[in-house]
Amino acid sequence: MNKALQWSITSATVILLCILSYTFADIQTSLWFHAFENTLSYKMFNKITLLGDSLGYLVTGLLLFVVFYNRKPLLAYSGLFLFSTVAVSGLSADLVKYITGRARPKLYFSQHFYGFDFFHWEYAWTSFPSGHSATAMSVAMLLATLYPRWRLAALFGGILIAFSRIFLSQHYISDVIAGSYLGIVSSVLLYNLYFKSKFDASEHNKI
Repeated sequence: MNKALQWSITSATVILLCILSYTFADIQTSLWFHAFENTLSYKMFNKITLLGDSLGYLVTGLLLFVVFYNRKPLLAYSGLFLFSTVAVSGLSADLVKYITGRARPKLYFSQHFYGFDFFHWEYAWTSFPSGHSATAMSVAMLLATLYPRWRLAALFGGILIAFSRIFLSQHYISDVIAGSYLGIVSSVLLYNLYFKSKFDASEHNKI
């Protein structure tokens, strides 16, 4: 099976999962998790979700690239990879958010608004896809690619951060599925189209 077909099947599966979740699961699960508000678990996930904020990764990646560009190319390109994958996944998520204008769970809790109202920048109408999930899974895939030994830990961390958005009722399941896939795709494509050759060249120059 060629890669184009694999990507097509995977993308179609993700779209189907989002549709099924939107139709049958999103509201029910959000109402269930909403009941955990102000519990100890809620406070714990409120800390975990901060790891899905993109700013820290963007600044760290850019600093690594600038500081180590002439001294340690491998580390510098790792920083650029981090900056690029978080930026690409984040900007892509923001664009889709604006176009789709999906109501966040809090609008359902307060006014029973559920669904899409296209072309919105307001926070309450930017639920799809989850930007935190996109960031978390793009970083998780980067770490899993560069440090295969820690692949399971990296992916578990990414999934946990993505799940925090559901637990905190900031996003629906379908938002998190779409955001996570966007993050994974961003990392995989950037690595294969550009960074793999840079890392291979850096390793070769060390020999």
